[in-house]
Amino acid sequence: MPSWVTEGFSDYQKRLQSFEFELVEIQPVKRSKTLSADKICELEGDKILSKIQSNMLVVALEVTGKSMTTEKLAVQLENWMQITQHLCLIIGGPDGLSKKVLQRANQKWSLSDLTYPHPLARLIVVEQIYRAWSINNNHPYHRAG
Repeated sequence: MPSWVTEGFSDYQKRLQSFEFELVEIQPVKRSKTLSADKICELEGDKILSKIQSNMLVVALEVTGKSMTTEKLAVQLENWMQITQHLCLIIGGPDGLSKKVLQRANQKWSLSDLTYPHPLARLIVVEQIYRAWSINNNHPYHRAG
């Protein structure tokens, strides 16, 4: 990841000290002429699935998923936290998420109809989680317009 992504993510992680979470990355599959995008997606999907515990509520970031306003995300975050202490948010690589990962997901969340590069999506997700957390905790970070 570029340093600006790592630094940005780390900044939000520090802000969310009372909200325990960790970033788990998988090693992307090396692209080659002999591997199709579907095969790469499947191989990366298997790596992702190996990191998911059975007690996790899984939310896949997917363009066809449910879009939410920040306020609705705050409500959704509260709902997720009431259901489980083990929430897993998955951001796919350049080829997206495999069918098996999408089938494992309990919910699909769309950040936008736009496609974002993986590093930028990571920052948007952590910033929106922080913003939703700040709404739920009456922190002044979020200013509704």
